[in-house]
Amino acid sequence: MNKKRYKEEYEEGSELLWPSDKEDKITRQFYKDLSHLSKKINFTKKKKLNVFEQLFSIIKGKGWGN
Repeated sequence: MNKKRYKEEYEEGSELLWPSDKEDKITRQFYKDLSHLSKKINFTKKKKLNVFEQLFSIIKGKGWGN
């Protein structure tokens, strides 16, 4: 099914423009990729923070453990 872009009009006078299937697929893929990138960046930041926390605990003399 390949829907084209279409406009839906409402009684209040507002109009809603719906995307075509191709536009919808591209938009969904964009947000999916953006979500994965965001998760990857957050994981990397958390990992770096853990390294700094371990380094700080070693300097304080607590060793490798908690």
